[in-house]
Amino acid sequence: MIHWCMLIIEVVFIATNKARYTVSVDNELFKKIEDFRFDHRFQTRSEATAELIRLGLGTLNNGQDEQKKLQK
Repeated sequence: MIHWCMLIIEVVFIATNKARYTVSVDNELFKKIEDFRFDHRFQTRSEATAELIRLGLGTLNNGQDEQKKLQK
């Protein structure tokens, strides 16, 4: 008796060379990210999350710059 098996290979082409990683968040933070995404009309959750990281890092950098000015 011969059994046939078909292998399906899925090839995913990634349109970017950007680094990727996974972040786990609780439900409350997830909802806030989704709200930000839709409020600012980002097409993907990834784009919205990257923008939130940029904004947070910018705020952090600005705060450090202000501290340096005060120390002088």
